[in-house]
Amino acid sequence: MDQQRTVAAAPSSSRSYQFHPARAAIIDLFNLYLGRGNRQKPDEPILRDPPNKSQKRVHAPVRDLPPRNDQFTVDFDKLHTQFNDPDQLRAITESVLISMVLQCSNHAPRAEFLLFALRTLSRIGYVNWDTFIPSLLSSISSAEASLSQASSAAAAATTSSQSLVVPSGNEPGSVTALTKSLDVSENVQQRVRAINSVRQLSCKIILIGIEFNLKPVTHSEIFQSMMSWLVNWDRSEESAGKTTWRRSEKPLSSESWLRSCLEVIWLLVDVEKKSRIPFYELLRSGLQFIENVPDDEGLFALVMEIHRRRDSMAVHMLMLDQHLHCPTFGTHRVSSQPTANVSAEAVAHLRYSPITYPSVLGEPLSGEDLAMSVPQGSLDWERAVRCIRHAIRTTPSPEWWKRVLVVAPCYRPSAQAGPIPGAVFTSEMICEAIIDRIVELLKLTNSDANCWQEWLVFSDIFFFLIKSGCTDFVDFIDKLVLRLNGADNHILRTNHVTWLLAQIIRVELVMNALNSDPKKVETTRKVLSFHREDRTDPNNPQSVLLDFVSSCQNLRIWSLSAATRAYLNNEQLLKGKQIDEWWRSKGERMMDYMNLDDRSIGMFWVVSYTMAQPACETVIKWLSSAGVAELPGTPPNERLMVMQEVSPLPMSLLSGFSMNLCLKLALQMEEALFVSQVVPSLAMVETYTRLLLISPHSMFRSHFSQIAQRNASLLSKQGVTLLVLEILNYRLLPLYRYQGKSKSLMYDVTKIMSTLKVKRSDHRTFRLAENLCMNLILSLRDFFSVRRDGKGPTDFTETLSRITIMTLAITIKTRGIADAEHLLYLHTMLEQLLSTSQHTWSEKTLRHFPSILRDALMGRVDKRGQSIQAWQQAETTVLNQCTQLLSPAAEPAYVMTYLSHSFPQHRQYLCAGACLLMQGNPDKINSANLARVLREVSPDEVTANIYTFVDVLLHNVHVDLQRGHGLEEILNKNDANFSFFFWTHEMLPLDIFLLALIDRDDDPHALIIAKRILERPELLQRINAFCVNRGNPEHWLCTQVFKRNELLKALGSHLSWKDNKYPTFFDDIAARLLPVIPLVVYRLIENNAMDTADKILTAYSNFLAYHPLRFTFVRDILAYFYGHLPGQLVVKILRVLGLSKIPFSESFPQYITHTGAATCPPLDYFANLLLNLVNNVIPPLSSSSNCSSRSGSMADILNTSARPPHGKTPGASQPGPANASEGQKAFYQIQDPGTYTQLVLETAVIEILSLPVPASQIVSSLVQIIVSIQSTLIQSGSGFHGAANGVGQGSALPTSPSGGSTDSMGASRSGCMNTASFVSRSGYTCQQLSCLLIQACGLLLAQLPPEFHTQLYMEASRVIRETWWLNDGKRSQGEVDSAVGYALMDPTWAAQDNTSTAIGNVVALLHAFFSNLPQEWLDGTHLIIKNLRPVTSVAMLRVAFRIMGPLLPRLANTHALFNKTLALLLSTMVDVFGKNSQTPVEASQIADLIDFLHNVVHYEGQGGAVQSSSKPKPDTLALLGRAADSLRPDVQHLLSHLRTDPNSSIYAAAQQNTAKTNTS
Repeated sequence: MDQQRTVAAAPSSSRSYQFHPARAAIIDLFNLYLGRGNRQKPDEPILRDPPNKSQKRVHAPVRDLPPRNDQFTVDFDKLHTQFNDPDQLRAITESVLISMVLQCSNHAPRAEFLLFALRTLSRIGYVNWDTFIPSLLSSISSAEASLSQASSAAAAATTSSQSLVVPSGNEPGSVTALTKSLDVSENVQQRVRAINSVRQLSCKIILIGIEFNLKPVTHSEIFQSMMSWLVNWDRSEESAGKTTWRRSEKPLSSESWLRSCLEVIWLLVDVEKKSRIPFYELLRSGLQFIENVPDDEGLFALVMEIHRRRDSMAVHMLMLDQHLHCPTFGTHRVSSQPTANVSAEAVAHLRYSPITYPSVLGEPLSGEDLAMSVPQGSLDWERAVRCIRHAIRTTPSPEWWKRVLVVAPCYRPSAQAGPIPGAVFTSEMICEAIIDRIVELLKLTNSDANCWQEWLVFSDIFFFLIKSGCTDFVDFIDKLVLRLNGADNHILRTNHVTWLLAQIIRVELVMNALNSDPKKVETTRKVLSFHREDRTDPNNPQSVLLDFVSSCQNLRIWSLSAATRAYLNNEQLLKGKQIDEWWRSKGERMMDYMNLDDRSIGMFWVVSYTMAQPACETVIKWLSSAGVAELPGTPPNERLMVMQEVSPLPMSLLSGFSMNLCLKLALQMEEALFVSQVVPSLAMVETYTRLLLISPHSMFRSHFSQIAQRNASLLSKQGVTLLVLEILNYRLLPLYRYQGKSKSLMYDVTKIMSTLKVKRSDHRTFRLAENLCMNLILSLRDFFSVRRDGKGPTDFTETLSRITIMTLAITIKTRGIADAEHLLYLHTMLEQLLSTSQHTWSEKTLRHFPSILRDALMGRVDKRGQSIQAWQQAETTVLNQCTQLLSPAAEPAYVMTYLSHSFPQHRQYLCAGACLLMQGNPDKINSANLARVLREVSPDEVTANIYTFVDVLLHNVHVDLQRGHGLEEILNKNDANFSFFFWTHEMLPLDIFLLALIDRDDDPHALIIAKRILERPELLQRINAFCVNRGNPEHWLCTQVFKRNELLKALGSHLSWKDNKYPTFFDDIAARLLPVIPLVVYRLIENNAMDTADKILTAYSNFLAYHPLRFTFVRDILAYFYGHLPGQLVVKILRVLGLSKIPFSESFPQYITHTGAATCPPLDYFANLLLNLVNNVIPPLSSSSNCSSRSGSMADILNTSARPPHGKTPGASQPGPANASEGQKAFYQIQDPGTYTQLVLETAVIEILSLPVPASQIVSSLVQIIVSIQSTLIQSGSGFHGAANGVGQGSALPTSPSGGSTDSMGASRSGCMNTASFVSRSGYTCQQLSCLLIQACGLLLAQLPPEFHTQLYMEASRVIRETWWLNDGKRSQGEVDSAVGYALMDPTWAAQDNTSTAIGNVVALLHAFFSNLPQEWLDGTHLIIKNLRPVTSVAMLRVAFRIMGPLLPRLANTHALFNKTLALLLSTMVDVFGKNSQTPVEASQIADLIDFLHNVVHYEGQGGAVQSSSKPKPDTLALLGRAADSLRPDVQHLLSHLRTDPNSSIYAAAQQNTAKTNTS
């Protein structure tokens, strides 16, 4: 019978057994041999006092001696012959034995007899150890629980008892009987001794039972009970006696049972025998965390062994230099610890865990409770604060902040009092990072650097953080005062801090702190203490603001609370009069904002802090100062008034406005834009968008949601919808991408489109929304659902579905899929997209698609032949209808007849029929009727017309060729037709037509026709006119009066005829082509039409400057076609960028324009690239942090006092051109890619992708730098760095091979770096810089296409294989093992001791690379191990595990890839320890690897940190079992529990029991 069921059924069965006649007989037999007397019942407590020796002599009772033990077998045999059911007798016997054990445990002779009886009965089959031991342990647990309850109810114990009388927990009334006995007789010490004696006897019984072949589940129960006793060893005494014994007062018996318990545990985990329990169970047991370790040498030794093995195992879970891994915010993608078992709906609301804290088992952990337990100043604390500091400097998306911030506990509602899962930062960490940034900026300001832009950027995020309530404002002020009055008491010389606080003084949390908080007076006094006199330049706007800002702050505080007025500075209050006087003299009348002098600008900034509402009204007055006029061209009954144009407010003026004024202005402008009946001016719209761009954290709002909240009916007004769509499409697209709101905006817009596409005549709004969706989809560089809820058919049009497929191809190929869950959704997404589409992609296009997408699309059936057949069947009918409709003499009234009587399947061929009727002569048809029909049908029908038009057009080209017409003649005829449709009458949207045409690139004439259209003079003239009218592509720099384009000129007759009362703002037919031209270039390159692509890029280079995401376009097209682009075309693609504004390396142009044979740049070039990443992308190390994970004397030199500010490198030695790095840039200056770190990182990627040399040479150069980076820097740097600890790179120690040795580079090309100025240019020490360069190289390589990854794996494998000490057969095993220890040490450690190795650096590089890779690309990492196989030594085996082991926790939520990686590691173990291997190493030498395998499969089974209930997955156990079959027996033995056999594995047995329980 199953053990668990037996134990569960014990209480019910014991009730039936207690009246069984055999029970009384068995009890009498045991009482006879125990010398207790036959009449004593087992549930009667023995209350007599224990006799002493004198009492025994004088008063000893006269009784018969018990029989000899050897007679017991005979007597029991006689007894069992009287009963027929042996199973029933066995169960009763076990029950009685348990009762006797509990009663006689502290009576030595009786206890010995019970041990004898157990041995005897087990030999004859009347004790089943697999049922007896669990029942015994359960009864002891029940007894101890009842003891605790009874002792808590007992008032005092005055009598003692000889023995603990505890009936079996499986018998009725046991707790009651126990309670009665304790209330009367037990005292504290006796209870403690009773527990100890029961435990000691049970351990002896278990030791006997273990000798038999117990089931794994029984072993597991024994182990869990022993661990529970050990972990809570002192709680049993505390619960029994309600006191904590001092160690000197512990009863001696506790030591006895502890030793017995340890003996049981050692016997269970003894690997030399049966390994009944894997030692790993001790590692996750929690025994090492026992608080009050008893004075027991055996337990202490066990705890120390657990610590040793746990630390050895945890190493394999952690990457080298993991404490340096930190988000760089250098990519659009936000990396986070993967979370298993999360639904698609929940993904949008998941918290990010940008870092994790390693557990003692090496697992990545997160959670607010964990973050709050991190001690300040620890390595984990420094890592967290380093991440936040870097985020504050680089200003990642507010979406990122919202996903990582937690509301400070003081601001949190009581309903949310619990810890927040997934959180990794605390309000204290945020507070420290904010203060660090303030101090950093103050130091920069004091150095006379112009850092006003840095202050502006910081003020935006500071306002956002304070308003979010992520830090306690009162606590922040207290700590800031302490910091500025402490070590940094000399740096506060200006009013910048006062200005910062003035920005947030109207935030509700701040107002509460200054008005109603109990500490308001003290807080106000501290706020005022930051004031400094600032009179540097009275004519500088910033100086004027800083000079008056204290007065502004005082005036605000005066109005808040009367209690704090005594602390205000009267001089500053009086200074407010100067502000009033200036305002009365200049501000109240109309201000010409375009001609303000510097002092007036500064004073108006001051006014924005003191009188925001009047300042707001003045700005609005300026924007509407030109008056209103009637919009020309509108019908008399639909008169529309429009604001006359003025100049928009310049960025230089807007940048100094208070946040309060900006918020008021935005609300006022939204009223004028979306609510007012007057059409706003371009200046109003442009100023509004500039406000949002200048403070992206504080000012952003989701427009559709914002307008719906204001008035749900507003979006039903077509004029409002058009304006919002224009603002989004032509001004705020990069902002939404930066905010992480592109997907939600896409869902909002497709919802609008779904209602418009079948609605007749609404072409303008629909086409604008569709163009916006094109841009949004093409801007997405991460996986996305095509519906908000991820379910059901998509609302995408045919055009958008095709563009989505292309976007997926670009994303997967150039950036990978970040989450394995997305891979599972991919096929569903494709079904949703293509459910209504019949399109198939050409072989040339599919050839460049990533394999996963290509495989999914190759099976689609090309139905173009069916489409042509359908046309041929309908051709006669269509031409007849077209003849009646489009003949020059056709009546206009026939249009409605045609619309009401024609079938949709015929109307879709209208344009194709018209084209056939024209035959190159547009005068043959009635253009007015055709134009009217195309206006009256729905946008969906127009789209269908375009796609059928293209198919029929290409079909007819082939027909005409077959009829003998020349190709040029046919193309010229088509050109005339196109001129009619697109230029003369503007009947069709050109952007959709071009997309439909290039999607038929498998037809040889499609791209030829597309090229001819793009080269048409009419189109080029239209493009040039657009560029002239639009002006500077950087629209925020324009200060002149904007000129509104006429509606008909901007959109053409087809789009403007119905909605002619709504003027355009930024919309234009030419602008609609911005997302199309890059796709045309993609298609031309796919078809090897490189010359044509070159010509198109040349013709449209000026036009592409208006592309909102041109930087992303250049980066992605170079990555997508890497290895297929000729050098000349690469240069032409690069010229799409404004090269002077991109921080390229100085020497980069010479390598891409070199006319001779391509040569790989020298190592200096690549080293400078990495140094630039260290200085501008990698999070800086703080002055208080150490780049090492240990402390020591080297910490004194590991500081960054010379570290330049982020984004600034010393000018003389800067790797890029002089204008490449001008400090921190505002978002509006780098909208694409979005942040300066992204700009620098992506620029480095573009440089690498543009070099005319193969990836193998580039990777070889980078690896060569990394392999010997420490020695190179130290030899070129300061002398004392090279001799730390007396161990130099030239050390002859065989255990410390030199990383600078050229032996490891084998046949690498020769070359050396000129690193003389490297260290000084970085501001780091040699040791720090070497570690950060490794991180930078890993980050850079992870951004490159998979071709580079393959080369990296091959190069890394080569370096490892060629390491001399792995190939030196003369080295002893001890020497090699020692060398492995050095090689796999964190490079930050090795950097301090100058003992870095080639392998250590390469593994650290691989781990830095892995940490930045998307999950999909991790599949390629297996190539490293494949190149290292066959693994022939334990040393190489450890290298393989050290490389790949840390990947397994990251793959826990992708089961297939996890198992694939695990199988690869197991194969290397088979190489070394296979049945036929000759490796002279004992299996115990790889105990840490065995422990790691146990831990990682439990981690995967749990989907996170290992819990006590964690179980491996069955198929993972099956995988391990199959691998174990190929191993040596001694290694198999260590893996015996990682199998699916429940008779040998405790894990398989537990799963079997769980399955049975669930079934029952």
